[in-house]
Amino acid sequence: MVLGCQNITKAYGTTEILNEVNFHIETKEKIAIVGINGAGKSTLLKIIANEEEPDSGAINLAKDITIGYLAQHQEQFYKQTIYEELLSAKKDVIKLEETLRQLENDIETLTGDELESALNLYARLNHTFEMQDGYAFESQIMGVLKGLGFNEDDINRPISELSGGQKTRISLGRLLLSRPDIILLDEPTNHLDLSSTLWLENYLKNYDGAVIIVSHDRYFLDKIVTKVYEIENTHGTMYHGNYSYYSKKREEVRLSNYKAYMNQQAYIKHQEDVIAKLKQFNREKSIKRAESREKMLDKIEQLEKPQEVRDDMKLSLVPDIESGNDVLLIEGLTKSYSATPLFENISMDIKRGERVALIGNNGTGKTTILKIINQLTSKDSGKIILGSQVHIGYYDQEHQILHPEKTIFDELHDAYPDMTNTKVRNILAAFLFTGDEVFKQINELSGGERGRVSLAKLMLAGANFLILDEPTNHLDITSKEILENALTGYTGTVLYVSHDRYFINRTATRVLELSSDGITSFLGNYDDYLYEKEKLAINNSTINETKELKETENKRDWKLAKEEQAKERKRQNDIRKTESKIEVLENEIESLNEEMNLPENATNSAKLNELAQKHEELTKELETLYEEWETLSE
Repeated sequence: MVLGCQNITKAYGTTEILNEVNFHIETKEKIAIVGINGAGKSTLLKIIANEEEPDSGAINLAKDITIGYLAQHQEQFYKQTIYEELLSAKKDVIKLEETLRQLENDIETLTGDELESALNLYARLNHTFEMQDGYAFESQIMGVLKGLGFNEDDINRPISELSGGQKTRISLGRLLLSRPDIILLDEPTNHLDLSSTLWLENYLKNYDGAVIIVSHDRYFLDKIVTKVYEIENTHGTMYHGNYSYYSKKREEVRLSNYKAYMNQQAYIKHQEDVIAKLKQFNREKSIKRAESREKMLDKIEQLEKPQEVRDDMKLSLVPDIESGNDVLLIEGLTKSYSATPLFENISMDIKRGERVALIGNNGTGKTTILKIINQLTSKDSGKIILGSQVHIGYYDQEHQILHPEKTIFDELHDAYPDMTNTKVRNILAAFLFTGDEVFKQINELSGGERGRVSLAKLMLAGANFLILDEPTNHLDITSKEILENALTGYTGTVLYVSHDRYFINRTATRVLELSSDGITSFLGNYDDYLYEKEKLAINNSTINETKELKETENKRDWKLAKEEQAKERKRQNDIRKTESKIEVLENEIESLNEEMNLPENATNSAKLNELAQKHEELTKELETLYEEWETLSE
């Protein structure tokens, strides 16, 4: 074990974030920490990195273990160039190299014992230098630089000139080059394009230290981690496997717990109904049976209702009208900035009902294409033709369509003035804005909150052609899943730009790859795109066998369902017949009781014996019917 979290507890004021969190990590293990926004993932990383103190509990490290931490938000102020900053990660190796060069100079003038001592020291230090890849550190720096999306022309750029995302990439590069025993990464792919994310995946998979990752990039986690630690309601649970395994297992566990709870509730309700019916029969035997069942019910240890996933954001995308079959045609689209071409002669054709993902490296012009379609940016040349009855709904990753000076309430009310105040509040509540939160200004909101406001406006638009620019940015995993489900059930057309490969896998029916060569179309989702890119043959026989097997299973399931329905109809019919017989017998027994109490029969022993015998027979028959009714009711 290189690191262990022991009973870590943390609260801010009266709000508890972590409660007795426990897990450990071994050498070379790769672990993901997941949970909804605000669950405490970043807080836990900061505690492990010793940037925050837990209220109780301890972080246990093995001897001489080093930790490197990349925060989600960078606050450093750099004065160096890109290359100088990355080079600083190798300062120990550089210092060692300087010592070796000095020894080489000294050896030329030394003799005797001093020479032998210097040669021995040189051999030891040179071995250390080799073990630390001293002869390769410059090529390692260039490899990391290129892997993170920079080129050789960038090495002398001052870091002060870079964007926030570029600075974060430099911080990541410096961390990787320092090669700590444990790497802590908080949302490392937020500022990476697809090629840089793929590079980082391969780097971390082959990294010989331990890695702990907080990320909403589910595809990224799938490729790297072997364990997933979920923080939910302040507590943690470890799942062994990658993200997809965790996702499946989590749902199985939750479904199992929920089914057990619902089955018990159904059983309790059924017993209460049976007890009520037995008491309604109002016979001594039936009342005793009811009391027996009540005692049995009191002994049951009732299960608590499982905590449900936070799925209370309600997103329903419904087009007001249906568009024509031809939704968008682009021919020969070209755009340049300062005489430098961004893209040239781009063409695409999108039909009704398609969900098209536009992918490509940063800087290829994906967002610009979306802005040109929405007439937010001008084109240099080319044609853009929208089809008949096409109504666009646009989601901007920078949320420039929102008005910073407006409140959340006014943002919706001004866009849809016919809506009542109550309707606006109800819509905002569906997107988790309640109470006085609706009067917060847009410029005060986090990225995730702005995303939810934009999604609310998108839902109200009733558009039949959605154009989305990085719609999953700043959304937690649960919100991403809600958006995915809304899109897969949407009957209109979708064109979106996204780096979220898991999202693309769940939603895309076609992938368009934008590169310097233009646009290439691939049918299917992201995995299908990779499959085609690698030129792997599709095994038609396997697909057909799977389809035939599925059809056979569907027929069998349908037949079983019909048989079960028939059995249930018969059971309900038998219950009704039994209840009718019980009612008839109870009436007959009541008549016999009245007849036995008549004065003329009181002195007629033969008549009384006859009536008593019949009373006993009917009572036994009634007892049997009670038993039959209880059996049928189970």
